[in-house]
Amino acid sequence: LIARSTRRLSLTSAGATYIEQCRDILDRIAEAEGDLAGERKTLRGRIRASVPMTFGLLHLTPLILEFSQAHPEIHVDLDFNDRRVNLIEEGMDLSIRITRRLEPGDVARRIGSGRLLVAAAPDYLARHGRPRQPADLAHHECLGYTAAGSQRWSFTVDGQTEHVPVRSRISANNGEVLAEAAAQGMGIACQPDFILARFLDAGRLETLLEEFPVPELGIYAMLPGNRQIPHRVRVLLDFLVEGLA
Repeated sequence: LIARSTRRLSLTSAGATYIEQCRDILDRIAEAEGDLAGERKTLRGRIRASVPMTFGLLHLTPLILEFSQAHPEIHVDLDFNDRRVNLIEEGMDLSIRITRRLEPGDVARRIGSGRLLVAAAPDYLARHGRPRQPADLAHHECLGYTAAGSQRWSFTVDGQTEHVPVRSRISANNGEVLAEAAAQGMGIACQPDFILARFLDAGRLETLLEEFPVPELGIYAMLPGNRQIPHRVRVLLDFLVEGLA
């Protein structure tokens, strides 16, 4: 069930299958007992969720705290990070992820959407000029988001998606850091609206290339593939969908 090395323990494929089947059995038992105990009226149990750092702090935390206040017998365990987690191996009930596309085999529920915006500080634009089309970014200092993998930014040009390579002197796996770097005139950022909003409102950043929209971001609740979804998790998802609307 477990592969052992000098540094870590990890589940084998048989171990992952076994623990998933055991969790499914336990969830079904909890669901059945919940029916008898009136869980439909009083939710109880544990919810382990992985949420992205900035979006989680700004938008999910208030909703989850409100949900927790309404259901005091629910124990919520939140893991804040921007990486893609293995729900089965890490024993998570769900994770919230923001992405343009899902991977084959992903089991997910769309709970919201967001937009990517391209922005730079007035000081940067005064020194380097304003890009007029996506290809102009090749001559600019861009700020790379390493969690996205490929350092190419996508735009809609004449109805077609165009991928533009960018160069980055500063890269990070956190969008808040890149937005602050852009606000200090260190380059051009391409980040979600929920990160850039306060910088734009304060006049520290200006949006660029508005006529070439960036593909929409989906906000998804990622779920374990074969597991029965506990009623308490479904209720939380419904609550998040309504709150994010």
